[in-house]
Parts: sequence; structure tokens; C-alpha cells
Amino acid sequence: MHNDPRIELRRALERNPGDGFAWILLAEHELDRGDAAAGAMAAQRALALRPGHPEALARLGRAQWMQGQRGEAVASLRAAAANAPDHPGIAVWLGHALEDAGEAEAASQAYARAHALAPDEPQLAAYLLAWRRKLCDWRDLDALARQVRDAVNNGSASVEPFAFLSEDASALEQLRCARLRAGVVAAAVRTMPPPEAAAAGPIRVGFLSNGFGAHPTGLLTAAMFERLKAQTDMEIHLFALNDDDGSPIRQRLQAAAHTLHDVSMRAHAQVATAIRAAGIDVLFDLRGWGGGGAPEVLAMRPAPVQVNWLAYPGTSGAPWIDHVLADRFVLPETMAHAFSENVVWLPRCFQPSDTTRALLPPPSRAQCGLPERGTDGEGVVFCCFNNSYKLNPRSVTRALAVLRDAPGSVLWLLSGPGHADARLGDVARMQGVDPARLVFMPKQPHAEYMARLQHADLFLDTEPYNAHTTASDALWAGCPVLTRPGETFAARVAGSLNHHLGMMDMNVADDAAFVARAVALGRDPRALDALKDELALRRSESGLFDMGGFARDFADAVRAMARR
Repeated sequence: MHNDPRIELRRALERNPGDGFAWILLAEHELDRGDAAAGAMAAQRALALRPGHPEALARLGRAQWMQGQRGEAVASLRAAAANAPDHPGIAVWLGHALEDAGEAEAASQAYARAHALAPDEPQLAAYLLAWRRKLCDWRDLDALARQVRDAVNNGSASVEPFAFLSEDASALEQLRCARLRAGVVAAAVRTMPPPEAAAAGPIRVGFLSNGFGAHPTGLLTAAMFERLKAQTDMEIHLFALNDDDGSPIRQRLQAAAHTLHDVSMRAHAQVATAIRAAGIDVLFDLRGWGGGGAPEVLAMRPAPVQVNWLAYPGTSGAPWIDHVLADRFVLPETMAHAFSENVVWLPRCFQPSDTTRALLPPPSRAQCGLPERGTDGEGVVFCCFNNSYKLNPRSVTRALAVLRDAPGSVLWLLSGPGHADARLGDVARMQGVDPARLVFMPKQPHAEYMARLQHADLFLDTEPYNAHTTASDALWAGCPVLTRPGETFAARVAGSLNHHLGMMDMNVADDAAFVARAVALGRDPRALDALKDELALRRSESGLFDMGGFARDFADAVRAMARR
């Protein structure tokens, strides 16, 4: 059990309400508990007593950031940074706020400033490294990556496990990273008393996520939840950490659930209390260490059985997570020792998909900025719609090698933040590829993105962080995925999709085989068309996109976990 420092602070402030520093400390503790409104109020009391105090401004900015007030958060944190230019922590928070406000290059400068002020602090190196990966800004990449990996391996810093998935680290190193982070979270929360014995009746299954809407998690799970409701008597409870975005997916999720609980903007303890009050038997964490999740809620142990599944492709390293749901390709038994959880294997791919989606007719190739398709391989469209942080030097160099040997082809990419696109153009030029052969697609609503995907001929995957939802989308739109499965969960997801589709020859052993296969297909449009025909057949015949079967297997796994 942990003493709550807020109680002592409030008592002290009753005796001496003019203690500005105590208000700052109280703001900090409220924010750590996930209570942004209380944190903002305490910070404002501090500022009334000590106008312009950088620590108070920083807490106010952090509270505004948590409440989604992006412009206000940037203004408060810019003022704090101006009043304390040598404070690395404030520079980092300013970076976070600028990131969310869409000021990508300014965010990078803020992280660089923080790292320059405290160059030996690996957590600051990790923030700078992750953001430079997003901006395809590869300056000092190896040195920053080495600093972060060393810190994980010697246990000297708790860096964000989600960002660490992009590093060339082993599954055991990922476990070390997650355990360090879990230790920090565990030290800050109070565990709830064990729940009373489960009530009789159907199993109550809870899902906690910030992705219940037009978000990869919502897109992957909607059809599965619909089948689960139709086929079982399980009670499905969705706990949404995100507001209702008004999307059709959110409406489908609401309809598929027994109850969709809106727990957005609530303190961690309130979310945990809502889960406990619903009498959840098995709780799935659909965010894990990904941004916007609430590991503190799960650390309080609101449910007797807690499971890591889907959104975080690695181990939680957390003592409060009992099981991880996987398949035997993405998490083979030889990798189970690198997971803190008990592994529950589905007999099919661990990743569901929305198989109710109809594909809209695509806009013309010209409207997409793509060349017309010739008969000799001219106009073949290689694509990689992975987030820019996955486009590391190795993956980009491999894709450019394909372009060099497949004349007339183009590489279609998702437009990245800041100057990311221009930087990739510079890399192409330096590697002997005309930057005009890189075509960038601005972010599209999901249906429009799926329509455009039908023009893509072959998806060139990245590693060590594969395409996940993106690979599933490509396959559904009829675009085959070429991947080289690696040695971690995040590096094996695209391989698992191909494996369960029955297209194992699209999983290659090394970079040389990857380039050779892509080039051979790029130079032979007939072979490419035959591959797409094979994909269309396997998509309808394999179990990968059978959501009725998925729901059955999922329900069996839930029952087994509830019994244990």
C-alpha cells in the first residue's frame, strides 16, 4: 500500500494556503494520478501566488495537454521554458505539447534542447531518438540508440517501451525495458482490495482502450465484437479512454457492446472503480505501453484476470498482467521466456480484422500522383504505408535498392510529419534514386485510404517494427505483403498474417532475398497479377478473415482464462 501524499499536502495548505510551492507539489501529484482538472486548479493557485513561476506554468501546461487543450498547453510551456531556459524537464514537456499541436520540427528542437541540457540522461535521449525517427531525421541515430539500449541493459533508466520497439533490440531487452517502466508505475499506485467472488451468470469481459473510434484498434475489433455478441452470451464491456469521435466505427462498437463506458478524462482511480463496479471477470488491455493508455489503471488490479492483447506488440513486463494472447507464429514457444505473461495461443492469427468493409472504387492513378501502368513493368507501384518512425535507414535502403533494379517503378509512402518527406527525398537522391519516384499520400479518411490502396502492387515491409494494421489493410485491399520476419513480436506480425493466409513464400529469410523477390515481381507484371489473384483466392478461403471463427476461438480462450 502507498500513502497518498496529496492528503498531507492538502492539510498543510489548509494551515498555510499562501505556500506557492506546496500548490506546485500538489499539482504534480494530481497530474500523476491522472486528474488533470485538479492538477490545473492547483497550478493556477500557485501562479496566483507566484506569477510566472516556471514550475507552476509547466504543471499548468501539462494539465492543459492532458485535457487536449493543445494551443493553451504550448503557450504555458513556452512561457515556462522562457522563464527557465536551462530546465530539461520543461523542455521535454514543451516537446510533448508541440508534438500534439502538430509543430513537428519545433518539437524536435525542444527534445534536442532537453538532451543538450542533460546529455547523460537516457530518458531524454529516448525522447529525442523516437521523435527523430518520426521525422526521418537520422542525425546521431546510432549514438542515441546505443545510449538508450545501454540504459535499458544496465537498468539505469525507464524509457518508453513503445518507442523501444523501434530499436534493434532482442525480445529479452524489450522485457527488461518493460519491467523497468512497470516498476515506476507500480511504485506510484495503490492496489485495490481483491474483488468479491464472481457473480453467477455470463462471463463479463472488459476491454480498456483509447482506440474505440476511427483508430486502428477500433477498426480491427469492430467486426469481432459484433460476432462475439451474436455467437456467445458473454457480456462485453468497452471502457473508452477516448471521447466519442462520432465515427461509424464508434457507433458499431457501442451497438456490439453490452455497455460502452465513457471513462475519458477521468482520474486513474475512477477508471479502475468503474471497471470494478461492472464486475469484470477478464479485462483486456488494448493499449499496453502505447501512447494514451492507462497502465496505472491496470496496476490497481480492478479485475481478477488481466490480459495484454492486440495494440502493444510485445511483453508488458508488468506483474499486474496475467496473460498475453498471441499465435504460434508471432510468438513462438522459443520466445515465451522473454514474456512476463503466461502465453495463451489462439489457433489462428492473433489479429482480427473488419471484414465487413466494402472497398470504394479508387480515384484515378493520376489523382493519386501515380504513373500509368505499362506492359513491361513500367508504373509498378511498391508501397509502404507504415508510420514514418518505422522507416529506418535499413528498411529505406532496402526499398530503394528495389527501386534501382525495377526501372519505371515508384514507391508510395504515407506523408510524414514536419520535413520527413523531404528528408526521404534527400536519402533517395544520395542512393541514386530520383526523389520523384517517391510518391507521398497525405493522411486520408479510412475508406478513401482503402480505395487508394487498390492501386498498390506490392507492400514492402519494414523491420524491426513491421506493418500491423497496415499489413492487414493492404491484404484486404488486394495488395500482397513482402516481409522478413524477425526475432521479436513486433517484427513477426506481417509474417503471421502471411502464414495464416497460406502465403509463406512472402516471408523471406534475409534482405538479399527481400530485394530479389521484390525486383523479380516488379519486372514481371504477369507474375505480380498472378500473385494478386492468389491473394484474392486465399483471402476468401483461409481462416485469416473468418471473424465468426475468430470469435469462437477468442471466446474459448476467455473461458479458459476465467476458469484459471
